[in-house]
Amino acid sequence: MRKAGLASSAFFYLDFREDQKKGLHGLLSSFLVQLCHQSDSYCDILSNFYLEHAKGLRSPSDGALARCLKDLLLLPGQAPVYLVVDALDECPNTPAIRPPRAKVLALIEELVESQILNLRMCVTSRPEIDIKDVLGPLIFRSVSLHDEGGQKDIEDYIKSVIHTHRKNKRWRAKHKQLVMDVLTEKSNGM
Repeated sequence: MRKAGLASSAFFYLDFREDQKKGLHGLLSSFLVQLCHQSDSYCDILSNFYLEHAKGLRSPSDGALARCLKDLLLLPGQAPVYLVVDALDECPNTPAIRPPRAKVLALIEELVESQILNLRMCVTSRPEIDIKDVLGPLIFRSVSLHDEGGQKDIEDYIKSVIHTHRKNKRWRAKHKQLVMDVLTEKSNGM
């Protein structure tokens, strides 16, 4: 759909190990760059934004980046835009005046409540309480893998490795079962 110009999409994976990938600034910057490559109109808006910030010499605030994203999303006559925020739970929720996760959640809430007609969002996360509290009222559709009885693909993979790896053939059946039980339980759906 994207290649045919029927939609635009941007994807961001939050990663607590990389500074650029663990907060709102990185998410907004990434979304803007990805979307600008998919539409000349988006590129024009981002070019003006760049000029307004002294050709990159002045770093834009998170608020300015969020307004720029909304300007892109509100541009009339554009194809649907799909934004994917992956691993929201990886965004730090450290005790601070306003933790990074709270800022990302506020943006998601603002975008959803704006009811932008061509915007589609997908947010993935473990079911952390603060995330559920904010996203719960906003969700149109929710799919919870954590509520499932077990992750069959994970279980099948673990069983396969335990039963087929040559080093494991000498293990006693009770040890194989213990390893399978512990790994399946500790995977916690991951």
